Amino acid sequence: MRTSRISRDTSAGMSALSSSPRRRRLSAQLHQTARVSRYAATTDPSAPIKHDASTSDSDLSSVPSDFDEARGTEAKAADVAPTLQSSRKRKRGDAGANEDIGDPNAAGIAAAAQASRTRAGLEAHDGIVNPTAAAKKARRAPAKKTVAAGGAVAVEPPRSWEEMYNLTVEMRKKVVAPVDTMGCERLADETRPPRDQRLQTLISLMLSSQTKDTVTAAAIKNLQENLPGGFTLESLLKVEPELLNELILKVGFHNNKTKYIKQTAEILRDKFDGDIPDTIKGLISLPGVGPKMAYLCMSAAWGRDEGIGVDVHVHRITNLWGWHKTRQPEETRAALEAWLPREKWHQINHLLVGFGQTICLPLGRKCGECALADRGLCPGAVVGKSQKIKKENVTVKDEGSDGDVAEREVEDVIKVEDDVKAEDVPAKSIVDIEDIGLSRPRRSRRTGK
Repeated sequence: MRTSRISRDTSAGMSALSSSPRRRRLSAQLHQTARVSRYAATTDPSAPIKHDASTSDSDLSSVPSDFDEARGTEAKAADVAPTLQSSRKRKRGDAGANEDIGDPNAAGIAAAAQASRTRAGLEAHDGIVNPTAAAKKARRAPAKKTVAAGGAVAVEPPRSWEEMYNLTVEMRKKVVAPVDTMGCERLADETRPPRDQRLQTLISLMLSSQTKDTVTAAAIKNLQENLPGGFTLESLLKVEPELLNELILKVGFHNNKTKYIKQTAEILRDKFDGDIPDTIKGLISLPGVGPKMAYLCMSAAWGRDEGIGVDVHVHRITNLWGWHKTRQPEETRAALEAWLPREKWHQINHLLVGFGQTICLPLGRKCGECALADRGLCPGAVVGKSQKIKKENVTVKDEGSDGDVAEREVEDVIKVEDDVKAEDVPAKSIVDIEDIGLSRPRRSRRTGK
């Protein structure tokens, strides 16, 4: 009879709980809290194991438990409601949300949130990264100037510059660039006396402006083989401008360069005793010679690294890497010389010119082949293509068995890939520093030629 009375009381309690809408809501919240606690207990090994009345050997042991739960439901729900309300105000997945409210299962819930983030591809797990996660670019970290108490200015190098430099060196070893075999410093005839070799190096640099290395190498070879009397200062003084212009016809701005070479030959004879100047000031005084040529010529011809030769490749790539933010090559040279070790001044031009000719091209950079982009070191790297899904209504014609044609509209799904940024500098805007101020052929408004 006691069992029957307890059963009746239990039924009455459950009925009373379900009869009121407010109690039904509290009951749902209580069940939700119980599910979270059970899930957290399975996630955290340190969570206490609760005794389940259903595992007891007694047939009557579960009845008082159910009865107590029915009687205390309203009191328990009142305690749980502030907890649920407080947790809703916190950010989802916040590990400290439950710690503040004194939840003993906070560690388990935090571990569950951590596992959820890992499954969503937001974090790496065992070295495997979700391929759908967006690739990250490196942040720009340019060189920083600091002023000491005494007024001395020190420059802190860009972050990870050594790693970027060394990786570029390794990439350059695997691919042969035109500058490796046809660079200006390699075109002089080694069988000639040193004075003639220095002259040929200077003329090579003068011809290289706005000209590919392959074309410059062919022009120098043509001068070495076909210039009357050989490729010497005396021959340049005697040759007619028309013949000299014909020998260098393939290089850019060959008419201006012909005049510059003839003027330079006379200046070398009159002011420098038949040899090229051995100072930057003297080299820049020659017509058609700018700072980049002067520093490269000083290094290649005289073996002295007094500055960095900055051409369009060095200027473009170092800005792309975020080492500095400069507008002119001369600004780039000053920025690099402020912190780059002097032993790398000669190598960096050859290194980045070849890198710009093979991988980091002015138009159509090959970021997929670049180790800097692969390791997330280049802020200007193209990390991938994004896709958009476009839906259109298409009219479809259906021909029946009786020959009648019926039209109907269907939704067609089309995948459209965004264009990947393939260049940073338009081809027409790639101007060498020595060409600033040079006259360009005017185009006819009518013909466009």
